Amino acid sequence: MSELVLDIRNLRKVYRVKRGGQNREIRAVDDISLAVRPGETLGIVGESGCGKSSLARAIMGLTRADEGEVLLNGTNLLTLDRHALARARLHIRMVFQDPYASLDPRRSVGDSVAEAGDIHGIFKDRAERAQRVGEALDRVGLGARFADRFPHELSGGQRQRVGIARAILPEPKLVIADEPVSALDVSIQAQVLNLLGELKARLGLTLMFISHDLSVVAKISDRVAVLYMGRVVEIAPARPLFRDPRHPYTALLIQAIPRPDPSTRITGAIDPDEPPSRFARLEGCPFNDRCPRRTALCATDAPALREIEPQRFVSCHHA
Repeated sequence: MSELVLDIRNLRKVYRVKRGGQNREIRAVDDISLAVRPGETLGIVGESGCGKSSLARAIMGLTRADEGEVLLNGTNLLTLDRHALARARLHIRMVFQDPYASLDPRRSVGDSVAEAGDIHGIFKDRAERAQRVGEALDRVGLGARFADRFPHELSGGQRQRVGIARAILPEPKLVIADEPVSALDVSIQAQVLNLLGELKARLGLTLMFISHDLSVVAKISDRVAVLYMGRVVEIAPARPLFRDPRHPYTALLIQAIPRPDPSTRITGAIDPDEPPSRFARLEGCPFNDRCPRRTALCATDAPALREIEPQRFVSCHHA
């Protein structure tokens, strides 16, 4: 088996809050283990509030995880000091959801794209800096002429292309794209998705693509991990997962994918924009209260994530 680019082991992040005079837990990331292979796109899907962005932030070290390991080519990012972690982020880059908030309005496009390289001194001189910035902007379909522009001069789609150029300039081992098209018009979404696919093929990029939109994930992903309340409930290659989902939550999410004819929408489907309760269930399966297949066992015993066939893992007693 080839070396993994990213190996996440038993990652946890718990927030403790007071509600109704009681201390409650929100398990944003609940014992997640995932592996990302070289050159693949791993889709991460689930409803709003299921832990997708919390997982990304914990991987990047933007939020400190409570337990677990995040191994990037064998190095545990969670054990690095602040300076070493910042350096490691050259190899694991992020494209953010909001193209308007992710760029500093006071910095030119060129300065934003070169930011990580400037901080870590990866350019030999200003000529190399200009060359690398121009190449990154060319790769995302903008061109070097955009280097002197400012964010207010760009459309939303152009800003997201700048964000992608900024991510790929250091030639990272992994790019995490967190809802990268959700703030864009539908026509622009398709262009950005096509761009990511082209960059993956041309540069050999490895992607973790996070979205609540399953139709988008189906187009771009090689494998898909489905999250519910901070847990992975199903992992499988994309085509088998969408053709024959084995976890009832996955099935309901797929039924909710918009169809051209609204009358064909299946009753009982889950709305991915409508989050479940964020508070941790103390026992049993976390999906028990919403599950159409639940039995008495589901109320008391939490199912483990198990391999039911090659490359297919499901957390359900009845899969």
